[in-house]
Amino acid sequence: MSATRHVLILGGTTEARRLADTLAADAALRVTTSLAGRVAAPRLPAGQVRIGGFGGPEGLACWLREQQVDALIDATHPFAGTISFNAARAAAAVHVPLLAVRRPGWVAGPGDDWHPVGSLAEAADALPALGERVFLTTGRMGLAAFAHLEDRWFLVRSVDAPEPPMPPHTEVLLDRGPFTVEGERALLRRHAIDVLVTKDSGAAATSAKLTAAREAAIPVVVVRRPPVPEGVPTAAGPAEAVAWVREVLDGR
Repeated sequence: MSATRHVLILGGTTEARRLADTLAADAALRVTTSLAGRVAAPRLPAGQVRIGGFGGPEGLACWLREQQVDALIDATHPFAGTISFNAARAAAAVHVPLLAVRRPGWVAGPGDDWHPVGSLAEAADALPALGERVFLTTGRMGLAAFAHLEDRWFLVRSVDAPEPPMPPHTEVLLDRGPFTVEGERALLRRHAIDVLVTKDSGAAATSAKLTAAREAAIPVVVVRRPPVPEGVPTAAGPAEAVAWVREVLDGR
């Protein structure tokens, strides 16, 4: 890579920050990380940072062209489905190589009582048969799916305060991982939780709740992650993504 090359990372995850930190240390690369702006005080990565949307796939394609991006990496949250499909369409339109970084999902083990569902709406439908005091760890953006459950009590944990609509009987816990098994055990006991709802984010920083639920024999409703857009190659973590960048840019 003789000339400076521009890499755009669609970020907001631990993997995205680690990837940016590694790539930004290379003087031959210009690294920009784009954040959606949904978290009030995000942890900023190395390199340049832009905050806010692009205006759909057409807007992203225009940005890629104008900023002369040589490689695009989608390292967003596994459930940030819209931006992933926008990225696939934009990259195809302007012929920019695209890689999706997706950490491995969680896998149920002996003693786990998991109930996989396809959406937050399906998770809400499953709750009446599973418990009355719900630990909801799906983030602040999808609480409307549970707002009609007036006979359940919810403990909602999120980084930033959620906004209505939300269930009428809700206590909000503002916190950011990583979390410990000991801390999650205490939280489940303190709030008498009898069912956990989570997305299959696959993050080690938030997996302690699954261990605590298993120990307490608490059922877990697990929302399956959406698929990566068809035809987009994937990497399990930053190391694989760095290798992909080197290979792609050496060939351009």
